Amino acid sequence: MQNPLVTVVIPTYKRTDYLKLTLESILNQSFQDFEIIVVDDGTPNDDNLMLCSSLDKVYYIKIDNTGGPAKPRNVGIENAKGKYIAFVDDDDLWTPEKLQKQVDILDENPDFGLVHTYCQVIDAAGMLKDEFVGKPGSPNVKHGDVFMRMMGNWTIMMPTPIVRKEIIDKVGGFNETIPGTFADVEYWVKTSFYTQFYYIDEPLVLYRVHDQNMSNDTLKYLQLPLCLKKVLQQQFVNNKITKKQYAQLLNNLCQMQISTVKMSILKTIKSLYLLDFFWLFKTNNCKMLIYVLFFKK
Repeated sequence: MQNPLVTVVIPTYKRTDYLKLTLESILNQSFQDFEIIVVDDGTPNDDNLMLCSSLDKVYYIKIDNTGGPAKPRNVGIENAKGKYIAFVDDDDLWTPEKLQKQVDILDENPDFGLVHTYCQVIDAAGMLKDEFVGKPGSPNVKHGDVFMRMMGNWTIMMPTPIVRKEIIDKVGGFNETIPGTFADVEYWVKTSFYTQFYYIDEPLVLYRVHDQNMSNDTLKYLQLPLCLKKVLQQQFVNNKITKKQYAQLLNNLCQMQISTVKMSILKTIKSLYLLDFFWLFKTNNCKMLIYVLFFKK
């Protein structure tokens, strides 16, 4: 039997009702050469198993609870048979043409290893809202060689990308030692050093906002720039960026860190110290910090 062209990886935990809707949106794609791997992060019942067992093209794997999506995504990747791998969370929906449009682009553009898009927001009941996430002011910001524009500025919406498996093999798996949202951001930043991104300026995903969305303590976002600095250091060691590029990207992370100053002044100062000790002593940077703290609304 020939392997499917696309593997769709879905981490899940407990939300069988939402998962059912997500699976239906994938199974109703105009493009049909795919498999779906649902990786259950230890749901304490068999509801997800029963759902997946009733559907064609859907494979179900249950693991011990890890409390986040990184391990389930890695398990999905390890079991994937597809040439391309797509990701979606268990409460989001795809529009019917999403896979077809993305697969066509990968087939026709070998220099691009990842295709992504932006999302329209839906509420808990699935009603469309006049809100969009992941849409840049200019499409060019998220298209092409994006690594110099991406770090410290933006990330990919998790339900949107489809990636060549060969690129994932180079990048490696999601980081299982950091909070889930960090792992997403870190992974796409790492990926940007290995391939060009193709951005489709259409909302091909419906992103559900509800009270069960995974969220971390806001203060944890103070740690994100330090997580990304480790990625930056590794790329410099691997000779993927120059010393000048390293300095510019580190400056991006410091500016990103400043945006957290109203959450905690002391923790922000400490993080800036760990990011780049000398950055704090440059006059313009001190002025920027004071402006954000006392004047920016």
